[in-house]
Amino acid sequence: MTLPQHSLAKVAERRNVDARTFQDEILPANQPVVLRGVVDHWPVVQQGKTSARGVCEYLMQFYQGKQVPLLIGDPASKRHIFYQDMMAGLNFERRPATIFDGMRLLLSQVDVADAPAIYMESLPVADCLPGFTAAHVMPLLGDTVSPNIWIGNAVKVQTHYDLMRNLACVVAGKRRFTLFPPEQLPNLYVGPLDFTPAGTPLSMVPLDNPDLQRYPRFTQALAAAQVADLEAGDALYLPYGWWHHVESLEPFNILINYWWTEKQPPVPNYDALLHAVLAFRDLPAEQRKFWQGMFDYFAFETHGEALAHLAPEHRGHMGPITPEKAAAIKAILAQSLGRP
Repeated sequence: MTLPQHSLAKVAERRNVDARTFQDEILPANQPVVLRGVVDHWPVVQQGKTSARGVCEYLMQFYQGKQVPLLIGDPASKRHIFYQDMMAGLNFERRPATIFDGMRLLLSQVDVADAPAIYMESLPVADCLPGFTAAHVMPLLGDTVSPNIWIGNAVKVQTHYDLMRNLACVVAGKRRFTLFPPEQLPNLYVGPLDFTPAGTPLSMVPLDNPDLQRYPRFTQALAAAQVADLEAGDALYLPYGWWHHVESLEPFNILINYWWTEKQPPVPNYDALLHAVLAFRDLPAEQRKFWQGMFDYFAFETHGEALAHLAPEHRGHMGPITPEKAAAIKAILAQSLGRP
C-alpha cells in the first residue's frame, strides 16, 4: 500500500503570526500549526532560495572548525533512516567530520539519484555556528531558546516524538511532515525504548508502504493523521509528544528547530516509566487497575488537585515538589532500587 498523501487532513495554517498571538493563541490550543513565511526574512533563507552552494558559503562565515557527527546511510535503504532487516542493527553509521566536509559531500551528491543518506542532525547552533543566532532571531521566541540545525539530502526520518515543544523552520529545500496525535500510540506499533536510532522510540510502520496485514491498526492512525508541506521560510509548531514523520523532498535541505519545555521533571521520564513497568506490569489485572487509579489521582491529577482537602504542608510526599522534597524522594527511590 502506497500512502496517498492527498487523502490526509492538512495541518492548520496561519500567516502573519506575531509573538503575542503565538503565546496567547497557538500554544494554549495544543495543536500543530503551519506558520507560513515566519522566517522568510532571515538572511540564510534568502541565500537558500538562490542555490545550495550559496547557502553553504553563507553558513561557513559562522563556522569555526568544530567537528560534528555525520550520518551516512546504507545506499540500499533509499535514505530511510531506520533499522536493518530483522533489527540486526541500524542502517547507517555516524562518524566525526567538519560541517565543511559534510556540506562538500552533500553538494557532490546533489545530482546522484541513488546517493546514500547524508545527514548532520540536531547540531546546537551556539556550538557549531557561533554568531548565527544573533543574525537570525526567532521572532516568536526571541533569544529564550537555543536553536539546532539539521543539514542533509532527501532523507526520511521515521515516525517519532519529542518530549518538548518543537518549532521547526525550513531554511533551504522542502519538507513534508506527517503528524499523529499522542493518543495514536497503540496504533503506531512502536519499537523498543532502549534501541533507537536517535534516542526516541520509533513507529515500526513504514509510512510510504505500510503493511496493513502486519499492522492492521495503522489504518486508525492514518485516519487521525495530518500532513504539512513546508517551503523555505515556513515553520511548523509541534506540541509536546506529537508523533511526526519527516521527509526532506529535495537533494539539499536545511532546517533550524527550537525545542523547549516550561518545566523539566526532577527525574527523567523514561526512568519513571521503567520503574513503573517493573512495579506494575506483571501484577494481576485487578491490581493493575487499582494502581492505574492511583496514578490517575496522584500523578496525573485527572480528578483535580490530589489531596486538595489537606493543607499543602500536610500532604507529605504528595505535596508541592520543592528541591528538598525531590531530593528526599530520590533518596527513597535509590534505597528501594538498590535492594535485590
